[in-house]
Amino acid sequence: MKVTLKPIGTAHTDADSIPRHWTVSDVEGRLVIDSQYTEALSDITVGQQIAVLFHFHKSPPFSPDLLKQTPPHRDNPLGVFSICSPRRPNPIGLSILKVLGLNDNIIHVCWMDMIDGTPIFDIKPFIIDNDGLPSREASLIRNTSR
Repeated sequence: MKVTLKPIGTAHTDADSIPRHWTVSDVEGRLVIDSQYTEALSDITVGQQIAVLFHFHKSPPFSPDLLKQTPPHRDNPLGVFSICSPRRPNPIGLSILKVLGLNDNIIHVCWMDMIDGTPIFDIKPFIIDNDGLPSREASLIRNTSR
């Protein structure tokens, strides 16, 4: 099976240095979404957190010797699926960004950990609990507390 992803836009920032992960970033930037998707941005609001799926387009190719990697903040190697390394079998990243503003097809954000020119695959709402679901219908909500 062949899977093809088409970017919906591009991330941009003027920052000279990009933090390794969104949880330690104060970097601001812009997500410039293709104009054909502008209407899809209509319910994104200032202050909202969004999950952004993107392509690690500058990451070197993955090879079997990278199944275990030692993150810079650890002393021992860990399996690639338990860390946030950009060197992975499918170079897809996930960041949670805070929306600072929205102008037409441009979302102004902070907490950027993407380099300038990063292709964006998708944007989803960041949901912490059932009350945060934008499409919430009480009868369809699954109880996730255990």
